[in-house]
Amino acid sequence: MTDRSGADGPGAPLAPAVDAHVHLMPERLMAAIRDSLNDVAGWEFPHGADADAIEAELRRHGVVRYVALPYAHRAGIARELNDWLVGAAADREMCIPFATVHPEDDVRTVVRDAFEAGARGLKFQCPVQEVAPDDERLAPAYELCAEYGRPVLFHAGTAPMFEDSPHVGIDRYEPFVESYPDVRSCAAHMGTFEHEAFVALAREHDQVFLDTCFAMATVVDDYVDFDPAEIPDAVFEDLAGQVLYGSDFPNMPHAYAREYEGLLARDLSTGAFDALFRGAARRFLGGEVDLPTPDARPDVSVPDGE
Repeated sequence: MTDRSGADGPGAPLAPAVDAHVHLMPERLMAAIRDSLNDVAGWEFPHGADADAIEAELRRHGVVRYVALPYAHRAGIARELNDWLVGAAADREMCIPFATVHPEDDVRTVVRDAFEAGARGLKFQCPVQEVAPDDERLAPAYELCAEYGRPVLFHAGTAPMFEDSPHVGIDRYEPFVESYPDVRSCAAHMGTFEHEAFVALAREHDQVFLDTCFAMATVVDDYVDFDPAEIPDAVFEDLAGQVLYGSDFPNMPHAYAREYEGLLARDLSTGAFDALFRGAARRFLGGEVDLPTPDARPDVSVPDGE
């Protein structure tokens, strides 16, 4: 197959694809996040975290656009973080910047300023930020999402290590969905470990999305107690247009190809593949991602060295 982003053949099996879950943050913050994950889970990170390294690796696999996700772990840093990311994206055609806000910030002002500056959505890392999707302090942010037509991406599930957190779970996400029917939202990691409940909620509400990152990696069971086979092909067919491909890159302890090789090996229709790697991202982002349509389903081979 021809990769219309500039590379050819099996070296870019996803082309043209959108990766809806990538982390791009200032060097010191990214290092602190990685150190924390190493301390808690013992994970090592083989991938470079600067923008040039991130984009080079994504292009190698056929990703032509990616959603860059920040999050503010404490009050008072979101504005600077949002400004940094929007600025970094200004000269990077691949990058679609999101913004974040801490619940103890001036939520309405921080979010409005970020949207006016060019942020295309919001990201909340609920257990780390210690804020649930249905936390009333975030109401001004959601009202602005509805006003500007911007989506929200939540780490709303209990994986990989947040089963005891009071800020995650279907019981904290569903009330948000019911309260803000005009706001598109995505539950990262397929909602694991409560994936069945999150899938059921997506079936009931077409403004609810799920992303595949980490949960559908072929090596996920090396790190957490989850088997991607628990999510059948029918989910990707029935929810075509609501399931986004995402990777968690570069904050993952495995090769990038592990994120998509299992997805490409599934017996899905061409329409479901197109929705997974492109169409669902267009819907989630409000139709603002313009991508060419490939001639066929993605090539199942992966780059050398993977």
